[in-house]
Amino acid sequence: MADRVYPSAKPNPHPPPAAANGAAGGPPSFPATKAQMYGATRPAYRPQPPSKQRRRRSRRSCCCACCLWLTLVIVALILLAAIAGGVFYVLYRPHRPSFSVSSLRLSTLNLTSNHLSSRIDLSVTARNPNRKLVFLYDPIYISASSNDVDVGDGSIPAFTHDTKNTTILKTTLSSSSQSLDSSIASDLKKKTTLPLEIDLETKAGVKIGSLKTKKIGIRVSCSGINVAVPKPKGKTPSASSPDASCKVKIRIKIWKWTV
Repeated sequence: MADRVYPSAKPNPHPPPAAANGAAGGPPSFPATKAQMYGATRPAYRPQPPSKQRRRRSRRSCCCACCLWLTLVIVALILLAAIAGGVFYVLYRPHRPSFSVSSLRLSTLNLTSNHLSSRIDLSVTARNPNRKLVFLYDPIYISASSNDVDVGDGSIPAFTHDTKNTTILKTTLSSSSQSLDSSIASDLKKKTTLPLEIDLETKAGVKIGSLKTKKIGIRVSCSGINVAVPKPKGKTPSASSPDASCKVKIRIKIWKWTV
């Protein structure tokens, strides 16, 4: 029996590209490598937009930094102002001016048909206790009232108040044909003495050498004054010397409010 010879299978020297490289079009060769398995299961990379939360955090950090710096600047300014105020006080020893009513006379008080006519002669003593500060006053407007009833109004011209100086300011307050309620008018007719309150309104600045500060509002209130009511016979009452002390208040306007 003759033996058959089968030709041996020889590999193809020129394999097709898909079979040689394991292209995506055909199945991968088995056993598959780790790189082939990982590449088949890994999703495609897609760039992600920037996160909104990161933006919010960056904005918050910027706001916090700005607030911190603003707070530090305000604290530094307050400290500098306090230091400057302390140095100013040590060098100049500033004191408020003082006022007092030194003389007052109600020369006229007529009530006719519930209409008031009055005349008040007033002397106010102003004192500047400072040795290095000069006060610069605008015109002073004065009003006199008795139980919220306007008795007279007047003014004093602007003046300069020198250091360690006492100045007597004289003026006349008057009211003509002021209409009053019948009950108030009858009450005034019965009185022999009249309680008065004197209010002074002005603005004043400070002069230190050649430096002048901005003028601020000042209100002076004088109370506890009693003056004799003139008799209808025409006798003029003598001037009284109440020597009533007055309270000085500084009025600072902040926007629409006055402190």
